[in-house]
Amino acid sequence: MISLENTTLLCVISAPSGAGKTTLCERLLAEFDQLNYSVSCTTRPPRPGEENGKDYYFISETEFHERIQQGDFLEYASVHGYQYGTLKSQVLQGIETGKDVLMDLDVQGAFRLRRTLHANQEDALLKQSYADIFIAPPSIETLEKRLRSRGKDPKDVIGRRLDRAEKECARWSEYRYLIVNDDLETSYNILRSILIAEHHRVRKS
Repeated sequence: MISLENTTLLCVISAPSGAGKTTLCERLLAEFDQLNYSVSCTTRPPRPGEENGKDYYFISETEFHERIQQGDFLEYASVHGYQYGTLKSQVLQGIETGKDVLMDLDVQGAFRLRRTLHANQEDALLKQSYADIFIAPPSIETLEKRLRSRGKDPKDVIGRRLDRAEKECARWSEYRYLIVNDDLETSYNILRSILIAEHHRVRKS
């Protein structure tokens, strides 16, 4: 396990479904003991095997909208008819105690988070700690092969995922870093190098 001593990091990773983001994030969390995963809130029901507080905080639509009104979310978005959001208190708690925070967000959520951080002066600590990375497939054709080989989704669902992936990949330039995941080992080495380098980046107010 590696422990990094310098400044804390708020690391946001986005990728279309099937690009390898989950595998890469799991490897980061297994290697870096200073890195904590940010658990999001959602209004969708739990899937088999999912645990409240570990995979997501499963809350009602009513509670979700109450939390929006109270300003509890750093970012929130609607995906496939359900609401997803990141609690500001949870992220701040990690950063203030010297822990890095890893967030798994879609492009919509990452956009909202950037807008929030740039608009609010009181979030200067989070703004200085922020780094975002987009994981892209080598091509949409390669992504389609990966999705079909998983055998998890019917053809119409794969079609929707590919349509969404094209729109998401078109926004790669909004991110500080881009990794094209053609080879998993190479991509992981790049990702972990970014994490280490970000700890030695000079933060400017």
